[in-house]
Amino acid sequence: MIKRSRALASACLALSLAACATAPQPTNIANTTAQRPELSTLTKLVNDAGLADTLKGPGPYTVFAPTDEAFKAVPAKTMTALANDKALLKSVLSYHVVPSKLPSAEVKNGPAKSVQGANLALSKSGTFVTVEDAVVTQADVPATNGVVHIIDRVLMPPAAAK
Repeated sequence: MIKRSRALASACLALSLAACATAPQPTNIANTTAQRPELSTLTKLVNDAGLADTLKGPGPYTVFAPTDEAFKAVPAKTMTALANDKALLKSVLSYHVVPSKLPSAEVKNGPAKSVQGANLALSKSGTFVTVEDAVVTQADVPATNGVVHIIDRVLMPPAAAK
C-alpha cells in the first residue's frame, strides 16, 4: 500500500513537472500575438507596418488585438487602403495600443490615450470590458512587456474613419 502511494505521488509529481515544462513562457507582445493562430492577420499587419520591433521593446504596452474574424468584417476597400498606405496602417494599428500596462482589473470607465494620439473609450461592467465599440473576448493575455486583450472588432481612429 505504501509503495502504491509513493508510486502514485511520484507519477503525480512527474506529470505536474511535465505540465510546467510545456506551459508557454510569457514573451514580448509581438511574439505573444504571433503565437496565437486567431491573431495571424494582426501579426502580418504589424510586421507590414514596421511595428513589430516596437512591440518587442520594453513597453509597457496594452494591445487591444483584433482577431482574424474582426479583420474579415472590415470592408475590402478599407483593407486595400491600409495595404497601400503604410502610414495609415501604422496609424490604425497604433490606435489599438495604450502606452502602459492596463490589466482588465484596472480598466476604468473613460478615455485612455492611444499610441496613435487619439483617445480610446474604455468601459467596464463587472468583468465585461469594451474598448470603443469592440468587446474584449479574452482579457489579460500576459506578455513580458505588457498585456494583450483580444477584441472582436477592428478599431478605426477618428482621422482614419473619414
